Amino acid sequence: MSLTELVKIQCPYCWEEIDIMVDCSAGNQQTIEDCEVCCEPIKLTINCDENALPNVEAQREND
Repeated sequence: MSLTELVKIQCPYCWEEIDIMVDCSAGNQQTIEDCEVCCEPIKLTINCDENALPNVEAQREND
């Protein structure tokens, strides 16, 4: 597995599917990224496992 992976998530605001680039060299992490469709802030919880694709949970920023 590469240290960077392209992962599809669903925006919790507009429900559009978007692609995000995940860098697993940083390990497990939380970050905020704006949706490229509706521009709302999405809180991403990223769990990296060296043997599988990263698991990404997308939530509204204030949830």
